[in-house]
Amino acid sequence: MNIPVLASKLYIPVPRTKVVFRPRLIERMNEGLERKLTLVSASAGFGKTTLVGQWADGCDRAVAWLSLDERDNDSTRFFLHVIAAVQSIAESVGKSAFTAFESSQSPPIESVLTVLLNEISALQFKIVLVLDDYHLIDSERIDDALLFLLEHLPPQMHLVIATREDPQLPLGRLRARGHLTELRDIDLRFTPEEAAAFLHQAIGVDLTADERAALESRTEGWIAGLQLAALSMQGREDIPAFIRAFSGDNRYIVDYLAEEVLQRQPEPIRRFLLQTSILDRLHGPLCDAVTGQAEGNVRLSDLEKGNFFIVPLDDRRQWYRYHHLFADVLSAHLKAEQPDQIGSLHRRASIWYERNGSADDAIRHALAAKDFTRAADLIEQACPTMAKLRQEATLLRWLKALPDELVRRRPVLSVWYAGALLTFGKSEGVEERLRDAESGLESTAELHERPDIRSASAVKIFVDEAEYRRLPGSIAMYRSALALMTGHVIDAMNYARLVLNLMPKEAYLKRGAASALLGLTSWTSGSLDEAYRLFADGMADVQQGGYISDAIGGTNALADIRIVQGRLRQAMSLYERGLQLSIEYGDPVMRGTADMYVGMGEIHRERNDLQTAMQLLLKSEEQGEHTGFPQYRYRWHVAMARIREAQGDLLSALDHLDEAERFYVGDLFPNVRPVAAMRAKVLIAQGKLREALEWARAHGLTARDELSYLREFEHITLARLLLARFRIDREHSFLQEAIGLLERLRQAAEEGERTGSAIEIMIVTALAHQMNGDTPAALGSLERALTLAEPEGYFRIFVDEGQPMEVLLGAASKKGLAPKEYVGRLLEAFVRIEGKTSAQPAANHSVLEPLSERERDVLRMLRTELSGPDIARELMVSLNTLRTHTRRIYDKLGVNNRRAAVRRSEELDLL
Repeated sequence: MNIPVLASKLYIPVPRTKVVFRPRLIERMNEGLERKLTLVSASAGFGKTTLVGQWADGCDRAVAWLSLDERDNDSTRFFLHVIAAVQSIAESVGKSAFTAFESSQSPPIESVLTVLLNEISALQFKIVLVLDDYHLIDSERIDDALLFLLEHLPPQMHLVIATREDPQLPLGRLRARGHLTELRDIDLRFTPEEAAAFLHQAIGVDLTADERAALESRTEGWIAGLQLAALSMQGREDIPAFIRAFSGDNRYIVDYLAEEVLQRQPEPIRRFLLQTSILDRLHGPLCDAVTGQAEGNVRLSDLEKGNFFIVPLDDRRQWYRYHHLFADVLSAHLKAEQPDQIGSLHRRASIWYERNGSADDAIRHALAAKDFTRAADLIEQACPTMAKLRQEATLLRWLKALPDELVRRRPVLSVWYAGALLTFGKSEGVEERLRDAESGLESTAELHERPDIRSASAVKIFVDEAEYRRLPGSIAMYRSALALMTGHVIDAMNYARLVLNLMPKEAYLKRGAASALLGLTSWTSGSLDEAYRLFADGMADVQQGGYISDAIGGTNALADIRIVQGRLRQAMSLYERGLQLSIEYGDPVMRGTADMYVGMGEIHRERNDLQTAMQLLLKSEEQGEHTGFPQYRYRWHVAMARIREAQGDLLSALDHLDEAERFYVGDLFPNVRPVAAMRAKVLIAQGKLREALEWARAHGLTARDELSYLREFEHITLARLLLARFRIDREHSFLQEAIGLLERLRQAAEEGERTGSAIEIMIVTALAHQMNGDTPAALGSLERALTLAEPEGYFRIFVDEGQPMEVLLGAASKKGLAPKEYVGRLLEAFVRIEGKTSAQPAANHSVLEPLSERERDVLRMLRTELSGPDIARELMVSLNTLRTHTRRIYDKLGVNNRRAAVRRSEELDLL
C-alpha cells in the first residue's frame, strides 16, 4: 500500500550550537550498546530527544531514527516507517518486508519482522534504531511486535526508546537478563555545573552561585524549566527577584514561565505561535496558509535561532515541530483566547494539505475543524484508493469519526462502510448501511424526476460520480457476500447474478468477484464441477484486471476443489501454475505464493513423500507469512499436523491443530474440514474415545442426521468413532450404525462427484466390514477405493489406517485384487514404516515409552534456565499444551519434577 513515508520523521535532530555536552550520559549510552535495549524514560522537558540526538551524532554505529506521532498507532504505518528508517542506513534491508506491508491490510507482523531481522543479521556492520516519543504509541499489537523484535534482536542491532512513560514491555525480565540500560529523570537532571553552563549559553550572563543554586533548586535540574526561565530572564534587570517569583511543580512552572514568555513576545509573533499550534508539523507555506500571512519561513527560522522550543525535522530546515510541552501550552492558550478561530485554522490546514496531495492530513484537519461535510467529501474521494491499497482499517476509522446521520444520507459512503465491515468479517450493521445507500439512490432519482422540489440548498449526497453510478452493482455484490457469510446460499447466488447483470464488462474486479461468489455458493452446496467453472471464470476476470495476487489466491481455492474431487494431479498443476504466474509478473514471492507451497506439501504428504512435504512447508515459512493470505497460518498448521500424524507423533499433531484453531478466521470459503473434527480423528487414533464422544455430542452429530457436503468430514469422523466404540465395547449397534452411515455418505459423495471423499469413505467402510467378519464385502469396498486412488497417487489415505489396513491389503494381495502393483507398493510402505519404528535409539530401552520428537524439543528446553511461559513462547505452544508435554515426559521417564527429568535424560543419553 502506498502509505507515504514522511522523510521528516526519519531525521536525526542535529545538536544545536548552544547545547550542553553531557559526557557522563553519553558514556552510559555507549556502554549500553553491548545490551539489547537502551530506555531513556523521563518526564516531559528533561532533554531526552536532545541527549539521544547528541549521542547519535557521535556514535560509531550507523543510526536509524524514527520520530513517532499518534498516527503511528496504525501498526502498518508504524512498521513501514521503521523499515524506511532502517533503509536510510542499510538500503538493502527490508525490501521484501516493505512489500509485505504494501500488499496486505493487516499482515502478520511477527512473520514480516522475521524476514527483516534475518536481513539485518546478514549485515556486515552494526546499526542502532531509535524510536523517539514512544509514549505516543498506545497499541498492544505494536507493543507485542516490539517485544518479538527485542527477543530475536540480532547482535548487529541495538534499540533505543525515548519516552515519557515506560513501554508495555517486560522490563523486569530484560533487566534481570542484563539486556537493558536505563536513563531516567534522576539521571537526566542537570547537575549544578551543567545548569550553570546552560544558563550562561542561554542568557550570556554569569549568575552568582546563590542565584544558580536558587534556580537549580526551583527547577530541580529540569531542563525545560531552565530553558523557559532563561527566555524569561532575557532583558530583565532584576534577575534575583525573578528567580524568587516562581516555584512549584513542573506543570506549574511550565504554565507560569510559558505565560511569561508569551507575554514578552511582540503581538505578530505571539499570534503566529498560537495559530500554528494546531499543526503537528510546521512548514513555511503551510503556516502561511493557516495564518493568512506570508512570512512563515522567516518566522520559523527566527524561532529556531532564538532557541524557542522548536525542533527541526529535516536537515534542509523546511519542516519543524514545537516541543511537545510548549505545543500543549500554546494549544491551551489558543482555546482560552480564540476558541472560535480553531475550526477555521484547521480548515485552512485541510485545504492546504488537499492541494498538496496529502489526503490523510487533509481529512484529519477537516475532522478536527468539525467540517464534516468537507471531511466526507475528502473521504469519499479517497475510498477507491484506500480499498485498492487494503487500507480498510483507516477508512473505517475515518467513517466512524463522521456523524452517523451524515454517512447515512450519503449512499457512496454507506456502501464503502458496508464493504469495510465485511472485510473484517463483521456482518452486523452491513445490511443497514446498504439500505441507507438504496435510500440515497431513491432520493436522488426523485430529485431528477421532480424539478419542482429541487433547490439551491439541496443537500449534496455524493462527489464520486463514477462510484455513484456503480452503486446498484456494488450493493448487490456486498449483499451476496453478506448472504454467503450468514449461510443464505440462495440469496448469495441471486445477488451475485444481479451483479453480473448490472456491472459493465470492463469492471473486471467486481464482475470477477461476482463470478467467484457464485462459485462459492456452488462449492458450499457440494456442486464442485460448477463451483470450479464459475470460480475459474471469476479469477480470469480478476487476472485480466491486473489483480495478480488475488488471482493466485483464487488458484489456491481451485486446487482445494480439485483435491475434494480426488484430482491430485490437476491440483498440483494449479499450484505450479500459480507459482509460475508470480514469476511471470516479476515477483516470485508475491502474496499467495506461500499458500501454494503449503498446498503442494499436502499433496506430497498424501503421496508419502514426507521429506519433500516438510521441505515445502519450511520453504513457505522461510519465505514469510506476509506472502500468504489470511488463512495461510491456519493452513500451515493443519498441513504440519497431518505430517506429524503420518510420522506417528499424535501429540505434536494435536499441538498444531490447537495452533490452527487459534489462527482460523471465518471467511466466505466453506469450512468443510473443521479443526474440531480433525482433532476428534486424532483423539480416536489415540484411543481417547471419551473426548471424541464429547466432540460428537457438542456438535449434535448422530448417524441418522440429514447429510450435507459441509458436514461430510464430520460424519466420516463420527463413523470412525462408532467403529472405535464397537472395537472396545463389542456393541453391534455401533457397527451397524457406522456401516449404514457410511453407505449413505458414499452415495452422496458419488452423486456429487467428490471422489476424494468417496475414497476415504470406501476405506473406512472396508475396515467396518472387516470388523464385522465380512471379508468379501471388505475387499469389495477396498478394491473400489484402490481403483479410484491409484491413478492419482494416493498413499497416506491407506497407510494412516495402520495395522488393520495392512492386514486387509495383505488379503487383497493374496486374492490378486487389481491394481496388483499398487497394492504391492502400499504394502512396501507399511514395511518401511515398521522398520523405522523398530529402529528406536538404544538409549530408549530404559524408557517406559519412546519420546516423541515434540517431547524431545520440550526436554531440551527443560535443560535451560527458561521459565515455563518462556519455553511455551519459544516453542510457539500454549502453556497448557506445554504442561501436557511435560507430564507425559515425567511419566515416560518415571520422574516427578524438572530436575529429575533432566538428570534422567542425561543418564539415558536421550538428547
